[in-house]
Amino acid sequence: MSTLYTPQPIPPEALAELRETDDAGRACVPYVDEEGGSPLRCCLRPIAPGDHVALVAYAPLRRWAARTGARPGAYDEQGPVFIHADPCEGPAREAATGYPFARAGALRAFRRYDDRGHIVGGRLLELPEDTTAGYDEAFEEAFAAPEVTQVHVRAVEYGCLHFVVHRPEAA
Repeated sequence: MSTLYTPQPIPPEALAELRETDDAGRACVPYVDEEGGSPLRCCLRPIAPGDHVALVAYAPLRRWAARTGARPGAYDEQGPVFIHADPCEGPAREAATGYPFARAGALRAFRRYDDRGHIVGGRLLELPEDTTAGYDEAFEEAFAAPEVTQVHVRAVEYGCLHFVVHRPEAA
């Protein structure tokens, strides 16, 4: 089943900077993950055992605001994300048949933001068996509000960003 909305990974230019210094001002410290399984935000897939990765602080609204002139103020936040320590190819096109990191029963927070970068609502969702339908419904609900320009999907357990979805362009 394909998705109605497009999950966005961390943009390549941000990844290049994060691989040097993260958004908390710390140097990137790569390591080999022997176990794997955690979600990568550069390519929206799980870490494979043996991948060369880094855990970095990422501030998605801050970076978006720098490009758009928005002023998120206190809504600017950073959180932990895993990335490949070296450039990767990003999400595989053939993998776009469902939302990344979708596991029935997982709790996700859907934070809605306006064009200023301010939170204008949100939703907690326990992913249903049909995870794609659950995500699609949550995004439909979010974008029904005209002021919502983007939705950040976060893991409830760790607060980390899984991915961002922007309001689709009008056809």
